Amino acid sequence: MELVTRIFADRADAGRRLAELLSDMELDHPVIYALPRGGVPVAVEIAKSMNAPLDLLLVRKIGAPRNPEVALGALVEGGDEQIVINEDVQRLSGADEAYIARAAADQRAELERRKARYLQGRTRPNPNGRTVVVVDDGLATGATMKAALIGLKRSDPTRVVVALPVAPKQALEDIEDKADDIICIYPVTSFQGVGGYYRDFHQLSDDETVRLLNSVETS
Repeated sequence: MELVTRIFADRADAGRRLAELLSDMELDHPVIYALPRGGVPVAVEIAKSMNAPLDLLLVRKIGAPRNPEVALGALVEGGDEQIVINEDVQRLSGADEAYIARAAADQRAELERRKARYLQGRTRPNPNGRTVVVVDDGLATGATMKAALIGLKRSDPTRVVVALPVAPKQALEDIEDKADDIICIYPVTSFQGVGGYYRDFHQLSDDETVRLLNSVETS
């Protein structure tokens, strides 16, 4: 079993390290997308380093019946809102369309709250025809990231790059067909939670998230 060592001081440290790796890729006019809230401080450092616009990719997990920690699917925001369902989980859990509709409605309310609170009329870049870099502070199962990437593809970016500080190798394999490139500093075979790789892994508040977003230009 791999020993968990806290290899990142905090999310900003992880973002600076990812920015160094991404700079070697010579990405052309990228747009940086953060999965809130944990992905925001990571993405801020990347956006500043690359002088790139920063936006949010808002996704809410839909939990399975009687086991909400298991991702049945996800609700992805956008011009055409999309519900992405894991058909294997749906079959095993017995979730019907009525359950999915109710669960999606619950998550829609929180998604809309976050959208209004975090963006506050912020100008949002258009990813069409551009390189996009999708950032989080780490993956567990990868289900939310997979849904985010499926939703993002609707905007027809030219190239999709996923940038992560840490993730299980299996989760990376599960999303490799959804991205053109995946950059992960620390891919692991024995995974014990994203927080174990950070010395500071505090839960971000809404206020902190907004302050971080406002520290980066929108275009």
